[in-house]
Amino acid sequence: MNLILIAFIVFILFVIVVLRRTNDSMADYYETAKATETAEGEHIAHTVGEAKTLSSFVIPLLVAVVLLVVYFLVKDSIYLGHMKEWMNLAIRWFHITIGIAWIGASFYFVFLENSLNRTKNLRDELAGNLWAVHGGGFYYVEKYKIAPKVIPKDLHWFKYEAYFTWLSGIVLLFVVYYFNAESMLVDPNVMDISPYFATFLGVASLAAGWLIYDYMSKTPLIKNNLWFAIIGFTILTIFAWYYAHIFSGRAAYIHFGALIGTLMAGNVFFVIIPAQKALVKAAKEGSYLDPWLGKHAGLRSLHNNYFTLPILFVMISNHFPSTFGHEQPWAILAGISLGSAGIKHYLNLQEKGEKSVWVMPISVMILLGVVFATAPAKPGECNDNVSFTEVYSIINERCVTCHSSKPTHPTWTAPPNGVKYDTPEEIQKMSEKIMQRVVITQTMPQNNETGMQPEERDLIRCWIEQGSNIDF
Repeated sequence: MNLILIAFIVFILFVIVVLRRTNDSMADYYETAKATETAEGEHIAHTVGEAKTLSSFVIPLLVAVVLLVVYFLVKDSIYLGHMKEWMNLAIRWFHITIGIAWIGASFYFVFLENSLNRTKNLRDELAGNLWAVHGGGFYYVEKYKIAPKVIPKDLHWFKYEAYFTWLSGIVLLFVVYYFNAESMLVDPNVMDISPYFATFLGVASLAAGWLIYDYMSKTPLIKNNLWFAIIGFTILTIFAWYYAHIFSGRAAYIHFGALIGTLMAGNVFFVIIPAQKALVKAAKEGSYLDPWLGKHAGLRSLHNNYFTLPILFVMISNHFPSTFGHEQPWAILAGISLGSAGIKHYLNLQEKGEKSVWVMPISVMILLGVVFATAPAKPGECNDNVSFTEVYSIINERCVTCHSSKPTHPTWTAPPNGVKYDTPEEIQKMSEKIMQRVVITQTMPQNNETGMQPEERDLIRCWIEQGSNIDF
């Protein structure tokens, strides 16, 4: 069976190489066809361009297939944890890099839209222009009311940043949470369900969220920004509550981010890019184009802009247990999302030159309210002196399955974040982190997998408050 799987992987890799070479050839053919400046050449260029786009999607999908096959190949071997770690690293690296490009483009084009000169010395066909200086050079940008009389051949489309950010994010969701569903996705203390059913609920929720949002966006409600924002935020909060009641805290936050990312990528794929293609086609043919098509795409793009700060928070949230470790993690998530979206609204108003005296203060107060709400409760009194022997025994029983130079937990081949509790000195050095993760937020052990008791957490707290002495 292993030989068959290896042969299958080699075949898929061969197909990827062939597609990559074909893609390069199509790129050359595409440029040649465009240069002919004939109707036949335009048709050929369009067909080749569509095929090139399709192959660009097939290649990463085939890579995902290879990773999936490799996963099942090493599933019951000692190499599984090693493979997961490197898959996590590589995909996360790519996801963050391409995500920066996508969010950067969103920030830039909304800034551009907000900052355009719309009144001074404009040609009739222009909606606005902007002078800028950056990196030692001057730039001049013009926006057309509809389209230029002649569509340029070298027209850049901002779409692949969105597509590959979403695809890499979904792959990362599988690698980190679905492939490790028993330890990362399911928390029996929240809801005791099977890993497969939890995975189904997660994937189904992303599809359901897009269908609800897309339906809302096709109703007259989209023309009323205030009410659309209120109802949309309420629906997102319901999803946050739903996730927090079926998944572990970290998984709930990541699924909320995956939902927002799905809405953003769906906007690009199903609305913004089709509208841009219709605009280009109408400009080439000189045919009528419904102005609402462009306005609707612009609104969806603006929605994406407001989603950016909440989704960036979610991307870093798993490092901060004060948020996902709260008793009501969905409320904390909703508060941070609302406050950060408010700050983005303030920045957008500033770019337009509009004054607002209440948006920023209210947004900051919401975020400060979250800080106050997540503050730890006053601890009880420590009447007896706690010896390190007691603490060492608890940590050895509850923590070193993961946090050891040689973890015995099936998920980890190396200690998470390099944190080890093999020696008294290592435990003492991490006492502040132990207080935060084990005592205050109680997010460690992960999903309380090893069954740490409240009395044990109290002993650890008292030991730390008494000075973290490691004398036996």
